[in-house]
Formats: sequence, structure tokens, C-alpha cells
Amino acid sequence: MSSIDDAAALAASYGLRLDPTTAHMNEAGLDYRVVMADDDGGRRWVLRLPRRADVSEGMAAEMRILDLVAPVLAAEGVAVPDWRVRERDLIAYPALPGAPGLTMDGAAPVWHMDPASPDYAERLGRLLARLHGIGVDQAAAAGVEVRTPDQVRQAWADDVVRAQAEFTVAPALAHAWRAWLDDDLCWPDTTVMTHGEIYPAHVLFAEDGTITGVLDWTTARVDDPARDLAAQYGAAGEEMLQATLNAYRQAGGHVHAGLATQAKRLWDASPIGYALYALTTGAAEDLAAAAALLNPED
Repeated sequence: MSSIDDAAALAASYGLRLDPTTAHMNEAGLDYRVVMADDDGGRRWVLRLPRRADVSEGMAAEMRILDLVAPVLAAEGVAVPDWRVRERDLIAYPALPGAPGLTMDGAAPVWHMDPASPDYAERLGRLLARLHGIGVDQAAAAGVEVRTPDQVRQAWADDVVRAQAEFTVAPALAHAWRAWLDDDLCWPDTTVMTHGEIYPAHVLFAEDGTITGVLDWTTARVDDPARDLAAQYGAAGEEMLQATLNAYRQAGGHVHAGLATQAKRLWDASPIGYALYALTTGAAEDLAAAAALLNPED
């Protein structure tokens, strides 16, 4: 799916008629291209176009997740997508209120909010406390993937092994990953319902900074709570991470002793995730980018 016109034609094939002259494309996502356009009644729609066939395999799981989290986050005044078209090559839903805090202009990020804002840190902390408060048993009953603390740690160990098997990894990185995997303090004693990629490209804001919606629940599951805090550290640094954790604690979130450290370690480990993504796509540019991240000394 290469153009806005193609996206509009695909939508029309499923009975959704959009005006291409009102459309624009957002290329920020690794798994989906996103097109926003108005229908003939002026209603704004979001089209998610999978970049690869494997992305569509997770659609049923994501639907279960949306059904689970929608009423919970609604109590915080936060909306999630309501899919009206649910096909392997297209997901479409009415646009949620607000605008994303981060979009892409080609390869360049464009910020529409300040990721180091104390106000955002507080709002994010409250949102995560609400999301992480969903019971593990409730998530399991809804058909959401559940990982225990031991499974989380083992999955990362397996990912490290795979990255090292497929790429040349700088010795300093390999040593840091081993120390991290061996550090009991970092790893949680309980897991929670997480989004997995909650950062401003997937968060919608009103003009006053209120969070109005959260998009793209593709990677959501019961997992390490720190995975929802890593991007805040990466974008805003230590001080705003602590501000987020303070708001999280005050809203009822459980802050275990190593949570802040684990958030930082997960951010540092992001090249592992990109390496696995590159192996999935097999694209030469993705493999080259992953190789550069894993061996920056080369």
C-alpha cells in the first residue's frame, strides 16, 4: 500500500468512502502505516495498513485487548480505538479526540508536545496506574497473553542470545546485557497489564495537554511494568521518569525497588528489539540499521 489514493480505494472496497483530498499519512509506526481522512459526512477516520503479513496475525489478540482496556481507561477519560473495519489488510475506526504528541515527517520526528513536561509526566503516571491495575486474572480470562516474572526474564535472555547469534555485538553492550540479566534487583516480582509501546506517537492529547486517547495496542500483554516507563526515560530523562513514578505511586501503582533502574535498562536494551524487528522484516536497510545499533564501535 504505497499511496493515499490506494488506501482510500481499499477502504471503499469495504464500504468506507473517504475523500483523499482530506487525507494524510503518518509513517511513524514500525508495524502499520496510518492514514487519516474524512468520509463524505465529514467524520474523520483512521486507517491502519499493515506493513507485513505477520502483523495481521495479531489482530484477534489486539481486539481482545481493546475490549478489556476500553472501559477501564474510559474511567480516566481516555479512549481507545473502536474498530469498525477489521480485515487482514485494513483496520479502520473513527478518529479519537485529540492529536498525537509525535508524528514523522519522512524520517524526521516532529514533536507536538514537550516530552519533558512535568504535566505530561503526572498524567502518564496516573494513566499507567489505571492500566496496570487491571487484574492479571481478568486479563487472562479475556484471552490476553500473560507472562510471569520468570518468563519475562527468560524471554529477554533468549532475545539477547538470538541478537548475538545473528549480529556482531559490541563487547561493551554484551557485557552490559549480561550484568542486567543477572541483576535480581531489576526484575519484577509481579507482572501487570501493559501497553508495551506507550510513547507520544501513540498518545493523543487535547490542546490543554489532557491525554484523550491511546493508540496501537499491538504489543500489549501482562508483562514487566517497566516496559511502559522506558520510553519516558528515553525521551525525558531521569527527572521526568521519577516524576512519572511519583504520580504512578500516588495513583495506586506499585513501585518496586528496581522499577526505575529497569526502565532505564529496558531503554538501553532497545537495540535488541530493533534487531528482532529487522530479522522479521528481512529488509536490508533494517538489518543495516540494527547492525549499526548493536556494534556502534565498528
